[in-house]
Amino acid sequence: MQPTEKPAEAVARLRATFRTGRTRTLSWRTEQLHGLRAMLTGHRQELAAALHADLGKSEREAFRTEIDFTVREIDHTLERLEGWLRPEPVDVPEHLGGASAWTVLDPLGVVLVIAPWNYPLQLLLAPVAGALAAGNCVVAKPSEVAPATSRAIAGLLPRYLDRDAVTVIEGAVPETTALLEEHFDHIFYTGNSTVGRIVMRAAAEHLTPVSLELGGKSPAFVDRGTDLAAVAARLVSTKFLNAGQTCVAPDYVLTDPATARELEGALASAVRELFGADPATSGDYGRIINERHFDRLTGLLGSGRVVVGGDSDRAQRYLAPTVLAEVAPGSPVMAEEIFGPILPVVEVDGLDEAIAFINDRDKPLALYAFTESVLTRDRLTTETSSGGLGFGLPVAHLTVPDLPFGGVGESGMGRYHGRYSLETFSHRKAVLDKPLG
Repeated sequence: MQPTEKPAEAVARLRATFRTGRTRTLSWRTEQLHGLRAMLTGHRQELAAALHADLGKSEREAFRTEIDFTVREIDHTLERLEGWLRPEPVDVPEHLGGASAWTVLDPLGVVLVIAPWNYPLQLLLAPVAGALAAGNCVVAKPSEVAPATSRAIAGLLPRYLDRDAVTVIEGAVPETTALLEEHFDHIFYTGNSTVGRIVMRAAAEHLTPVSLELGGKSPAFVDRGTDLAAVAARLVSTKFLNAGQTCVAPDYVLTDPATARELEGALASAVRELFGADPATSGDYGRIINERHFDRLTGLLGSGRVVVGGDSDRAQRYLAPTVLAEVAPGSPVMAEEIFGPILPVVEVDGLDEAIAFINDRDKPLALYAFTESVLTRDRLTTETSSGGLGFGLPVAHLTVPDLPFGGVGESGMGRYHGRYSLETFSHRKAVLDKPLG
């Protein structure tokens, strides 16, 4: 966006570009994806430095979870895009003898992508890649809560993409509010459910379809008789990634009382193994995004007995990887998504109570389970509802580009990644041909 360009002017300019038809060609789409890839690979250090400034992310974590993650998504799409865009024939009933029918994917037009602050690069540019692959023009709105990453993207993106078709609009609530007043052909929002409702209300004025990638309290069920050392290692590595500020991180653990006692020691050992005796000195452990979230999180520490962690430093926005035991279901830490490095362990009698506990609450973005029981796996699959379901390893399902990623109910609507991004940002148009002869 030009320095003096208002949201209305930017949207009008992009819509004029879309109407020329140039974004529909396969060559334009692949050119944009290659440009986005070149930006990410050519400025890895600069982007990693911005992520470190905002979230204290190590270079390794920035590469793995943000930059390289998005590059892999782009590569997956580039390899398959031409095939995905081919018309798909469908069968025609006998009463239409001689007719043929098929579907084609039409780009929607001008798309708005609003990103959150926790993965401010990946969660902006992965949807943008899908929108470009579908042949759309895009307004990209990075999060103002991650200002260094926002500035980096705003400075770099126009150098690599079609400026008449893609623009970045920085800013906070006023700028986002102004954007939501415009007529878009799709709005893709990642964030919390409070703002998600605001986005939906604004979109309703123009009957604009929306994708909402929200969050929620994603449970992890630990069955009796599992390898608790392995379970703890995988819980710790995924829960405390990005200092717990991950929408699909395990939010709390459900297990029986005897297993809970054993799991406590295993979790404490796993934290020390991954981050050392003092995680504050670990180069692989991030920081809380700002003081407001730091204060919210430290206010939750009294919800249970501290097994490991609990240390904090407001000036450094540091909160140690923390495990809480003997957590009551009605405690403050169980009232909302934690979105930070606190892992409560909640005791249940067994699988029946765990399923009831999950189903009595909003549908989570993900559900995880550590169990070797086929029956337990089947029951969790059929008797619960969640955006995704992972056995044995939390978070990993979103790294599989052929799996749809998205929530259900309070945790969101819509899906993306791989071909699902193309479907989200396209209209599958029905076509029928009945020759006059």
